[in-house]
Parts: sequence; C-alpha cells; structure tokens
Amino acid sequence: MKSVFKLSASRWALLAAFGLAAAGTTPAAAADLGGDCCADLEERVAELEATTARKGNRKVSLTVSGWVNEEVMYWNDGTESNVYVGTNKLEQSRVRFVGEAQIVPGWSAGYTLELGINGGSSNTWSQTNVDGSGSNAVSVRKSSWFIKSKDLGKVTVGQDGTALYHVLDDADGANTRNFSDAQAAAVAQSGFLLRHNGSTINGLTWGNILQGIDNGTVGQDGRRNVVRYDSPTFAGFTVTASWGEDDDWGMSLNFTNVWGDFKVLAKVGYGQNSDENIGCSTKTAPTDCEMFGTAATIMHVPTGLYVYGGYAQNHDNRVADLGAPGTEATSSMWFVQGGIEQKWIPLGKTTVFGEYRHDEGGSKDNVTFNGAALASTDLNFVGAGVVQHIDPAEMDFYVIYRHAEGNMTNVATDKLDLDAFDAVQMGALIKF
Repeated sequence: MKSVFKLSASRWALLAAFGLAAAGTTPAAAADLGGDCCADLEERVAELEATTARKGNRKVSLTVSGWVNEEVMYWNDGTESNVYVGTNKLEQSRVRFVGEAQIVPGWSAGYTLELGINGGSSNTWSQTNVDGSGSNAVSVRKSSWFIKSKDLGKVTVGQDGTALYHVLDDADGANTRNFSDAQAAAVAQSGFLLRHNGSTINGLTWGNILQGIDNGTVGQDGRRNVVRYDSPTFAGFTVTASWGEDDDWGMSLNFTNVWGDFKVLAKVGYGQNSDENIGCSTKTAPTDCEMFGTAATIMHVPTGLYVYGGYAQNHDNRVADLGAPGTEATSSMWFVQGGIEQKWIPLGKTTVFGEYRHDEGGSKDNVTFNGAALASTDLNFVGAGVVQHIDPAEMDFYVIYRHAEGNMTNVATDKLDLDAFDAVQMGALIKF
C-alpha cells in the first residue's frame, strides 16, 4: 500500500510556510507588517490543525494508507445466474497505520495496525446470500510491533503474516497481484453451492472441497499471532522465519533481481501447522499439516511479456485416522499465468493475461456426499482478464472472466461430475 502523508511538522514551520506564501502572492500587503498579520496567520494555522489527524507524540512517525476494492460480479452455475455488488475479498478494502522511530543510527522500532473493511463480502456470496456473511464489518488484519536493524534484520511480534503467508501470491510480479493471483479463483467462488445435473450436493460449496488453510489454496499459511524474523537482503535474497500459535512454524526464501532485460521475483517456503483449532487440507481440527509452496514471475522488461506460475501441496500426517480405503493425505495444486504489461496509453500500464489452475485435492472427513466422506477432487480453473492502471488517481480498473469445472469422489468410489461455474468480475481498487 502506498503512503500518502506523514504527520510531522512543527507549528512554526507552518507559520513560516504561510508567511512565505503570503509574501509571494501579495507583496504590497506583506511589506506592511503592522497590525494583525501574525494573528491572522495564527488563526489560519489553528484552523488547519483542527482538521488534521494527530499523533500521540513527536518521536514516532505515523503513516496512514490503504485502499478500497469494490466489484460487480456476474455469475452463472448452469442453473441460476445473478449479479452481485460488494467488496472483493481477494484483497479487501482496508486501512493501515504504521509508526516508526529511530532508536540509534541503524536501529528503529515501530508498529503496524491494519483493519479490514467489508461491505458485501465476496468470498461468502452464494446462490442464497447476496451480501455474504461478515458483511458491513471491520476486522483486525494485523496488530504487531517490530524492532529493525539495517544490518541484522527485523523482528516482529503480534498478529501478522507467517513466513508462508502469501508465499505464492507475493511471487506475482505483474499488476495482477491484487486481482488474479494464485488464490484468486478459489476466493471468487468459495461460497457458492456445488451442483450436479442442476441439483445441489448435500449443501456443499466450492469452498468445502477446495483444500488449504489459506482461502482454499494449499502451500500457504495465514496471518497469525507469531514471532517473525526477516533478514536483510543479500544479493537479492531474503530469509523469513516465523513461529507461534500452538504450534505453527515456517521458513521461506525470497528472491528479486534484474538480469539484463529480465526481472525475476521468486519465493519458496516450507512449514508445519499442528494448531488444535486449525484444520489442514484433509482433516478437521486438530491436525498435523505440512505445507510447501513455490512460485515465481519472470518478465521481459522491454516488451512487458511475462510468465507467473507455481506449485504447492499440503500433507496431513493424521489422514490415516479417516480409516477408509481411497483416502488421500496429500493435496496439491499448480498454476500458470501468462500475459503482457505495457504502457500503451498515457493514463498508465495495461496488463492483459490468461491463466490456468489445477487442483488435486485430498480427503476430508467433514465433507460427505452419498453417505460417505470425500476421498479426492480434480478441479480446473481457467481465466483471462485486463487490468488498467490509472497513474494520476493511483487506481486500477479490472475485468476478469473465470470458468471452473471438475469432479469429486468419495471413499465409496462414488464419482460426481460438477456443473461448470462461470463468473465475470468488474471492479476497481483505489489507493490512498
């Protein structure tokens, strides 16, 4: 998110600025320094201060930033169709407060407070719920403090991203990151009911059969209460490690560099989660989940041609507890996106892209159909879209088409082909 202002200016600096402005615009009046000139400036400064956000002290800077991301989505499940309006939950509307202060040269301390804001929450839209659950609500996304050294790295404590948080998504080096990254397809239709030959299937949704801890996407973890370490950057490489909750740990290696005409962004991570309150891909909580994910973007800078893709999997070490033949402990997915990003018009860069994602899901003991637990899934997601950046307004308009299809099998070897689901998302994200 882009910073737009920092609250650090003294009252006398403001007085001087107003005085210079007055001198430059009305020289004759400025030469007459008698009477009420200073009183007038004091009054104008007081009015400005009354309408300006304040911070608690002058030692810690405060940066306020965020964005609003709202969309219109048309969907069609083969039996029913409709158009909904609300918050794009892939990267929901939010506001962030970041403070930082220097302790000694090379060392600083600070904090991050980030609030998520939902109008109509798109990831819980369904055929029967136009607003989605959790709508018109504010949530705490991040609440943490940090100590940072230029030479030794950064330690963060509190609710924040784990080392595997967005390990696939943040490897997206094109301007599709906030609109069509690795988990976008899963988020877009998570709440909608599955259909087979027009009929719903035991009330199951796409989100029920998608795998993974992070928005139906394997290989990634979420935001949790953790201790996190980010190393300094060496030759383009950064190491991140985190631990917290009961128990959740992970490590990732991040790389960014430019080689000749090519820009490269890559991430790889591994972690385990045995938190008693969190289910893995395959089993309800408690669980013992191993997560792996890797992704990268390679862009040819002169032409703007790029490829973004990756592979991930989750493995549940307790899946044997299901005690049925045909159960699968591992869920995996791979995806690829290709496109071109160029500034063809003065307003800003245009990104045109196409993408494909394939999921092979494992078993879930809390998902049943035809009287037996889910054993496996085979799902395909195809998409294409355009994102137009508007430089003067720090705004992005996007139009994206998505298509999903696949099948699922239960432990009794009953197999159902799912009715296709199509959607068109149209919206905009504006930063502040």
